[in-house]
Order: sequence, then C-alpha cells, then structure tokens
Amino acid sequence: MARWQPNASERLVLAALELFEERGYENTTVIEIAERAGLTKSTFFRHFPDKREVLFGGGTMTGLLVDGLDAAPAGASPLETVAHALDVIGKKAFTPDRREFGARRSAVIAANPELRERDALKQLSLTASMVDALKRRGVPDLTARVAAELGALAWKIAYERWRDTANDDDFGQLARRILNDVRAASARC
Repeated sequence: MARWQPNASERLVLAALELFEERGYENTTVIEIAERAGLTKSTFFRHFPDKREVLFGGGTMTGLLVDGLDAAPAGASPLETVAHALDVIGKKAFTPDRREFGARRSAVIAANPELRERDALKQLSLTASMVDALKRRGVPDLTARVAAELGALAWKIAYERWRDTANDDDFGQLARRILNDVRAASARC
C-alpha cells in the first residue's frame, strides 16, 4: 500500500465518491474506499471518523468560512462580511476545476437519506459558525443571525447554480449577486 504518497485525504474522497456512484453509499465499505485509494483502513481513519464524513471535508469549510469572515475589512457591514467570506470560499474551495466534483458529490448526497441528513447538519453548523464569527466582530446577536441565515441561503443557491457544469460563473461573484437578490427579496417580504 502506498501510504507515503501525498494527498491521502483527497485520494480517499475521490475513491469514496467513485464507489458511492458505482455501488451506492450503503454498499460501500471503508476498506473498499481505502483500497481504491491505494491506502489502508487505518489511514482512512486518520483522516475521517467514518465513511459518512468523507464527503464533508472535516472542518475545512468551517475554517475557510471563519477565516473569510475574520479577514473582512473592519468597517464592512454584516452582509458585506458574509460576502467577503463567500469570496474566500470561492477562491479556495469552489474553483472551476472542482465544479464537476461538486456536481457528482451533490448527486451522491441527494441519493442517500443519511448523507442528506449529514449535509443538513453541516449547513446548520456552518450557519452557527457564521453567527459566532459575526458576533466576535461586535455584530449584535439578532443582526448576526439574520446575516448568517441570509448568507447561508445565498450560499446554497449559489452552490446549486455553480455546480452546474454548463455554468462558468465564478462562485464568489455568483454568491455576491445572489446575496444581493436575497437581501432585496427579504425587503419585499
């Protein structure tokens, strides 16, 4: 087994995605994922606690999100701060070369109730992380919650559109446009 080769985590994710597409999530084991990636079961568990987590990136997205919120300009409004974080995510995670992967990943998640549940929990966690980061910037609780919820909705819609392989929009720009649309729609409610 080629345990010393680089990118073990990425190799495991790609192997899992392939197997989930071929056999289904329920019919794929951790051992099969590790073998497909050319790694061992113990290497799998050094990177992920279970096979469900392999498609959810551990804390990577949360870290990018919080870093993006923290790095927003000091005078930015709460929604501008969220938009800045979505830009960071677009530049570091939702790059054009990841679009096809995003579409494939979404299809696998949509096909399995357990993965849909995990995805929903991940979204709730990301929204809570946005609230906490905004509050650390001095944003009042209710304002932070509203900005985070609007940001989460914009993120969801932007991701749905971005992962369409016929689309060539930059995720950050797409997310900003949708965040503005979401803000405008909420004002009309």
